[in-house]
Amino acid sequence: MTQAAAPTTGDARTALEARARAMLDRGPAWLAAHRRGALERFAARGFPTTRDEDWKYTSLQPLARAAWTRPAPPDLARAREALGRLRLHLSGGLTLVLVDGIPVPELSVLPPGLAGISIRRLAEAAVARPEFVEPYLARVAAGGDRPLADLATACFEDGLYLHARRGTCLPVPVEVIHLTMTAGAAVFPRTLVVAEPESRITVVEHHVGLTDAPYATLPVVEVAVGRNAAVEHVLWQDDAASAVHAATVAVRQDRDSRFASHVLTLGAGLARNDLGVGLAGEGAECTLDGLYLVFGSRHADHHTRVDHWKPHGTSRELYKGVLDGQATGVFNGKVVVHPGAQKTDAQQANHNLLLSPDATADTKPELEIYADDVKCAHGATVGRLEEERLFYLRSRGLPEQAARDLLLRAFARDVTDRISIEAVRARLDRWMTERLPALAGREEGA
Repeated sequence: MTQAAAPTTGDARTALEARARAMLDRGPAWLAAHRRGALERFAARGFPTTRDEDWKYTSLQPLARAAWTRPAPPDLARAREALGRLRLHLSGGLTLVLVDGIPVPELSVLPPGLAGISIRRLAEAAVARPEFVEPYLARVAAGGDRPLADLATACFEDGLYLHARRGTCLPVPVEVIHLTMTAGAAVFPRTLVVAEPESRITVVEHHVGLTDAPYATLPVVEVAVGRNAAVEHVLWQDDAASAVHAATVAVRQDRDSRFASHVLTLGAGLARNDLGVGLAGEGAECTLDGLYLVFGSRHADHHTRVDHWKPHGTSRELYKGVLDGQATGVFNGKVVVHPGAQKTDAQQANHNLLLSPDATADTKPELEIYADDVKCAHGATVGRLEEERLFYLRSRGLPEQAARDLLLRAFARDVTDRISIEAVRARLDRWMTERLPALAGREEGA
């Protein structure tokens, strides 16, 4: 398996632990305690290896054996130029920009009159509004074996705090653009979304690299969904081909809440996404959708876990992958129905298309059920484009490549059509128009 190359050889663990220790005195005492605990756990655990079951198919050597540096001061002129092509120009014009994990107000756009929503730098909110931040920051993503999330908690400097107050329905999506600009740097973007009861908020996070040199980004997103609240979250990763992207998304849902996740993995040489959702209230619902288009020698790994803790919970999960060249894809989805979570309805599916004889997909959907009155199912497929469908389209006059592209678009649309934001769907359509003809190994190094 060939993955992203490291900038230089070195000991990432030693350097990053030293960087984490320098962060221990920043912020309030309660945050320092979280950082210290996270650093202790990571120091004891270290980077996972392929001997660990959850990392069996994914080597972190490109991350662990690199002399990652701290980010340099941002080049605002270059960032502003890139934003001209990256902004989705969503209705309402609400765009937040982070460069190398740090919010940059000069590049962000906050329209006036946004009642009921609080948007702040996370470091500022942790000091000014601890009653809203402390119950969630580094708590939603805590627990279990999450060494990369622990490393990110110990090292992060700042991030975004989005708080929808009770009954607030934000009429426009919040667009968050994460730019990574420093070659050879490790960055730790952080996002905390708090949706109070009966509120509604949509967040689109877009990760993009502005350097072709290797870098590492380890974002952590924590989402707290209050009673009868609804959150839609898009995690769109289009990092550089030489990058390592290892994201953690952790969600906690209260009674009758709804959460929708859309994970789009379109870049990075080594990508890992860990998504965990806890349905901690009766009647909670979550929908988890993912699309990964992986080619060349890239590697994409998606691990999901849905914990049904209370009765009458519903979860729906659909992940689809298209792999070409020598690409590798991994999906491991686990649904756990805990004792007492009766009337749970959980459905999970993963489907993969291999466009090259050298592409591989490893898929492992799992169910753990400790209640007896449930409706649960899961399934997975790995296959190739159906020759009969290709023949049919070609018999109607379509060239072979156009027929292939049409079938691939139809395969992906099961996922993309579920995204409520039309601008995101349109941008994805343009991306596929540009990239699909390059598949089948014709851009091996892309």
